[in-house]
Amino acid sequence: MNNTIVVHQPDFMPYLGFFQRFLQADLYVILDHVQFNTRGWTHRDKIKSRTGESWLSLSVKKSARESAISSIELSDGDAWRIANINKIRENYRKAPFFDAVFPKLVEMYQSPPRSMADFNLSLIKLFCNWLGISIGWKRSSEMLPLGAGSEMIAGLVAQAGGTRYLSGVGARDYHRQAPFDRAGIDVIWQDFKHPVYPQQFNDFVPYLSTVDVLFNCGPSGTAQLLRSI
Repeated sequence: MNNTIVVHQPDFMPYLGFFQRFLQADLYVILDHVQFNTRGWTHRDKIKSRTGESWLSLSVKKSARESAISSIELSDGDAWRIANINKIRENYRKAPFFDAVFPKLVEMYQSPPRSMADFNLSLIKLFCNWLGISIGWKRSSEMLPLGAGSEMIAGLVAQAGGTRYLSGVGARDYHRQAPFDRAGIDVIWQDFKHPVYPQQFNDFVPYLSTVDVLFNCGPSGTAQLLRSI
């Protein structure tokens, strides 16, 4: 039974807090039926360069404003893929675990699926494998999502057979408890305190893509760090 459910968009190379919730949950409901937000995290995240935080972004085809995340396609051609790989190489080539992480990322970029969400999920799966995380997945676009906001989230958790919803603290500002109470679902708030780890280039910067931790600490070290939070 899927008691504890995480509901979240399929972000691009997410930060550590994204994966920390997976350690406490039974099922990840991939929120891919909602509108694609060009200011969101499904097509970009931050890595660290010599000058500080730097965006690493996917290139996607133009789409209607109301397009769902599941319908967004990656741009044709290999220019953006080469640019991403070159940027990762340039900033992490001297990192301790470059040789353990970089070749697999290159492999993922060489033949990405057309769908942005599918590409992100392939990276999330790779990161989960490195971190020793096993969790079930279910796409909201393949369920029967109704309503919006908390009503919709509570409905998805109920459809998935969940009795607990594990939410990130960022959702507090727009959370409504009533739909969860009506469905008999307990809401649990993630308690995530970002760990400090050895990092390149001057002062420590938190909340970067997990790829930064992987290059600096390695898959095994990142897995241990994640479980120490």
